[in-house]
Amino acid sequence: MHTLPVVAWALFNGLTGDFMLYLRALPDRAQPLPAEVELWSHHLHCVFHSGVIALGVTAATGLWLRVFWWPLAGWWSHILIDVFTHSDDFYPSPVFYPLTYWGFDGVAWNRPGFVIANYAALAVVWAWLLMTRRKRHQR
Repeated sequence: MHTLPVVAWALFNGLTGDFMLYLRALPDRAQPLPAEVELWSHHLHCVFHSGVIALGVTAATGLWLRVFWWPLAGWWSHILIDVFTHSDDFYPSPVFYPLTYWGFDGVAWNRPGFVIANYAALAVVWAWLLMTRRKRHQR
């Protein structure tokens, strides 16, 4: 969601090449953006990674629907994962925004060891799903 201002800036200025550089940015190679785009992008990132705001939305939705709305579990899991997989070097997740900008200094998701562990976990889950579905179809 925080990329919407960047997308708008790239589309309206005809700078799709710059947008592609932004998408592939690494912490030490981040593409500079216009101040207003940077501001909107930053605050949207803070809003959608805030446990405080997610709690407010969850509470309001729960009061309105009288039940936990399960699609919010995806948002909560995203916040939880991002808190521990973003370092202070590159987009720390401000879990207590708007009370504070503090973010937990987690393990950067783009570190080689983390990437290998991530893909290994995905491969294990994929293999498990493949085996359990085959057993189910053989019955």
